[in-house]
Amino acid sequence: MIEHLFSGTGPVVLAVLWLLIGCSAAAWGITFYKLGQIRRARKQSERFVEVFWDSNSLSSINTASLEFKQSPVAQVFRAGYQELVRLTRGKRGDDESETELGGSANVERAMRRATNQEVTKLERALTFLATIASTAPFIGLFGTVWGIMNAFRGLSTAQTSSIQAVAPGISEALIATAVGLAAAIPAVVAFNHFNREVRVLHADMDNFSSEFLNIAERHFLK
Repeated sequence: MIEHLFSGTGPVVLAVLWLLIGCSAAAWGITFYKLGQIRRARKQSERFVEVFWDSNSLSSINTASLEFKQSPVAQVFRAGYQELVRLTRGKRGDDESETELGGSANVERAMRRATNQEVTKLERALTFLATIASTAPFIGLFGTVWGIMNAFRGLSTAQTSSIQAVAPGISEALIATAVGLAAAIPAVVAFNHFNREVRVLHADMDNFSSEFLNIAERHFLK
């Protein structure tokens, strides 16, 4: 039956169907890729936070962070740690003006910049999912309207004006709307899920930055 519907469609509706199928395949590919990316980011961040609180040396934590390349929290730590090292070295070198003018604000800016970079990485390709979710039903509707127009146009040349004359064309056209919804619904679900996961990871990075700044101000930036 599906093969019959595809074979009976006109060139415009057929192009719409293939476009929707391509968008659906791309959306599923992005979904599986983001599932792996988010899962690795969450698990590695949890492991890094455990290492962070179990260790008493920032240098050893910095060395351990190299093993957590998929952890956004680890990357935020590295940015803050590198800025903190630069500030403390300047303080030991009697460069008091740089330390007083910068201090924890420099570390905070470095960690905020790293947070923004990690969030951008996590949000990559989500715009495409949102685009498919919002446009696929309308693309399918366009194919349906075009197919119905052709069906009724063909009715003018048919010898009979009964519903049986246009029913096959209408049923073939409606498949475009169904394919559009089939492409859009999973994309909506995936986008909402990943958007929530990114917000959670963003909150984790912000919370970690606050904790790291507290430690830096108590022990290194007095």
